[in-house]
Amino acid sequence: MSIEDKILKLLLEPTHRYKGMPVSMFGIPAVFPYKKQSINNTLCRLNKNGYISKENDCVSILPRGRKYVENKKARFLTFGSPYKKESPKNLIVMFDIPEVKKAEREWFRFHLRQFGYEMIQKSVWVGPSPLPQDFLDYVKEIKLQDCIKTFKLAKPYKILKSSDSRI
Repeated sequence: MSIEDKILKLLLEPTHRYKGMPVSMFGIPAVFPYKKQSINNTLCRLNKNGYISKENDCVSILPRGRKYVENKKARFLTFGSPYKKESPKNLIVMFDIPEVKKAEREWFRFHLRQFGYEMIQKSVWVGPSPLPQDFLDYVKEIKLQDCIKTFKLAKPYKILKSSDSRI
């Protein structure tokens, strides 16, 4: 989730506010792991794009920002892993998801990690098979099936630890 998404989500679901800033029950500002300048730049961009309104010291989400966050929430489902950690890694997943579908690509990578897959290269992963059918159905629904190829391995893939070495 990008910093923009986090800010919009935080503005949509505040718990307490002080001068437009989300705060804890004790009045302590919500902490972001970002530099102040990054947050200010992002707020300016969100304001320029019509997602938020900045007036004086108050920041509020506009209908366009609310709609964006709601669409983002409804857009991607989350799937639990049906695999045990020690499951054999016998399926290679290769994908080439275009830059215009960056959010879908990040969602896909997140779920591969959830399923216990290991990254061999940025778009080549190995893990247990088969991928869950409900996950594959959803991949088809969000139109990623043509960007993804899977290959069943004859023998499980062995991940080398950094102490192991092959010459």
